[in-house]
Amino acid sequence: MVTKKFLDKLTYDVIGAAIEVHKSIGAGLLESVYHDCLKYELSLRNVNFLTEMIVPVHFKGLDLETDLRCDLFVENCLVIELKAVSSLAPIHEAQLLTYMKLLKAPKGILMNFNCVNLFKEGQKTFVNEFLEIYRRFKTHRTLRFKGKLILQ
Repeated sequence: MVTKKFLDKLTYDVIGAAIEVHKSIGAGLLESVYHDCLKYELSLRNVNFLTEMIVPVHFKGLDLETDLRCDLFVENCLVIELKAVSSLAPIHEAQLLTYMKLLKAPKGILMNFNCVNLFKEGQKTFVNEFLEIYRRFKTHRTLRFKGKLILQ
């Protein structure tokens, strides 16, 4: 079961892994380099994740085939979107929030490795309505949101 405490610890672990990568190799590299290093660091820390996962898009009963890919989907509840850009733009935040919504993830982290201090200026954490749904889920075996089965 996903709890706020679990999500907070997971967030702490993922940001810690990203800081370790950033301290080791620094800024100015391609996003793919940070992606590979972060995957390795998360594996060393025994954190479960999916990488380059296709994000499903469902529209009014239509399942769309898209090429949307989530950089990292950690423990089936935390979306990580990696960047290596001079500055984050609103479209980067929109991308993360959309992936969180489509994946029904309660939390997401946008990370930009092209900075001096990853903790202070290179990461933003986002929470959406699914966190409140997960918080309310305590004793039920199944959870429905807007009529759709979310957890069982």
